[in-house]
Formats: sequence, structure tokens, C-alpha cells
Amino acid sequence: MLQEVANTMHKRPKLRLFALLTAPILWLVVAYLGALATLLINAFFTIDSFTGNVVQTFNFGNFQDMFSDAAYKNVVLRTLGIAGAVTVLCTILAIPMAFYMAKIAKPETQKILVALILTPLWASYLVKIYAWRTMLEPGNGVLDWLLGPIGFKSPGFGGPAIIIGLSYLWLPYMILPLYAGLSRLPSNLLDASGDLGAHNWYTFRRIILPLIFPSLVAGSMFTFSLSLGDYITATIIGGKLQMLGNVVYQNFSINLPFAATIATIPVTIMAIYLWMVRRTGALANL
Repeated sequence: MLQEVANTMHKRPKLRLFALLTAPILWLVVAYLGALATLLINAFFTIDSFTGNVVQTFNFGNFQDMFSDAAYKNVVLRTLGIAGAVTVLCTILAIPMAFYMAKIAKPETQKILVALILTPLWASYLVKIYAWRTMLEPGNGVLDWLLGPIGFKSPGFGGPAIIIGLSYLWLPYMILPLYAGLSRLPSNLLDASGDLGAHNWYTFRRIILPLIFPSLVAGSMFTFSLSLGDYITATIIGGKLQMLGNVVYQNFSINLPFAATIATIPVTIMAIYLWMVRRTGALANL
């Protein structure tokens, strides 16, 4: 029986491909697309203020309330700003590190650096954020203790703390794609640029950056999307500052349809971002 199935699969590559992909595609449809569909449907329902039950009547009331309230607009803009700042900071920090690993470090050193970059990913998310809370705490934090003698102090809890914490969390997701992209970059291009008299900034701007742009886009997709939906970091080190994830979490138990409405915002933003990236052709060059 098994031999007959194996022979059939060997003779029919399309059937073999279908058998291999059926299970993961079904899981994707049910677990991911199904969840998104449920989210979108609930966003058009309302909550009964007296009973607290969901009223399954199709309407745009939640969207009207969300877009008419300046507080929610500020949360959206703040979340976008933080996600963008995290992506920019990770890019600035990741490019020199990835370039050193790919073009300067010896193969043995490269392996050690890759292991060191991956090591923080093995630690608990909460442990790392609470470690930053200990460092950033105003008055009693590690940064105040270290920087106080030279006249500086910790930024405390708030927007800068969130950006620092999220940049630390997602930096490996930016370094590794850039490292892979720079590893594929022919070194003779850089040598030729130098031989022709181009200075380092010109070489980076006109040669390196265009060639690693797909890798940069891949890394930004991780850092931007993960920052866009995060709420734990904002809860622990954000002080009174709120992001979209916090608003969704707070409304989930008391007003599920409105929480679903807020949750559609990061999904829509990422869909637009992916559409824009696709238009650039960067995804095709990964």
C-alpha cells in the first residue's frame, strides 16, 4: 500500500506538491485568515450598554466613534511614530554591525557574532523588558546610578523608553536580513568604487544601499509590524503612554466589537505598507 502511494507520488509531482501543501494551507486559512475574518466581522457589531452582550447588527458606529474621537487619532499617530522611530533606530544600529560581520570579520568571528545576536532571542520577552524597567526607572534605576555622576539621567518611562525597549527587542530581526544581504554583495564592487575615487559615503549611498534595499525592507517589515502591535512594552515601561495594543487590550473584555475595530488599524496599516513595498519590487529581489 505504502509502496503504491510512493510510486504514485513520484510519478505525479503536482499531486505530491498538493499533498505537501494541503495541511499548512488549511492551517493558514483556518488559524490566520479565519481569525482576521472574525476580527473584521466583529468590528461592525456593537455592544449593548445595558446587558453587555454583542449586538450582531451590521453598522459603522464603532468606526465613526473611533475617527471622531481625537484621543484615538493621537494613539494611532503615536503608535505610527514609535514604530517608525524603532525601525529607523534599528536600521542605524544594524547596518554597521551587519557590514562588519559580512565584510570585515573573519569566518570564525562571524559565527560567534551570529550566536551572540541570536542569544537574546532565547530569553523571555518579559525578562528583557523588566530588565529595561530596572535600568530606566527614574531615581533608582541603573542608568541614573551610572550617569548621575557625569550630569546625565535616565529618560524615565514614556515614549523614549518604549523606543529603546522595542529597538533592543527587535534589533536582531534587522541585523540578520542585512547580514544576509551584505554577504551576497560582491566585495569587488566596493573595491572598484574605491579605486575609482569614490569616498565611503558615496559608495554606501550609491552602491551598497540600493543593493541591500530588499534586505532592509525585509528587516523593516519585522521591526515595524512587531512594534505596531506591541502593548506589553508600553504597559511596563511606557508610563501613562498608550499605544494601539493597549487600547485593544483594555476594550477586549468590556467592548469586544470596539476592540476589534481598533485592531483593524494595524492590520490595515501593514497591508498598505506591504502593498507599497511590493510596488517597489523589493520583495521580488529577496
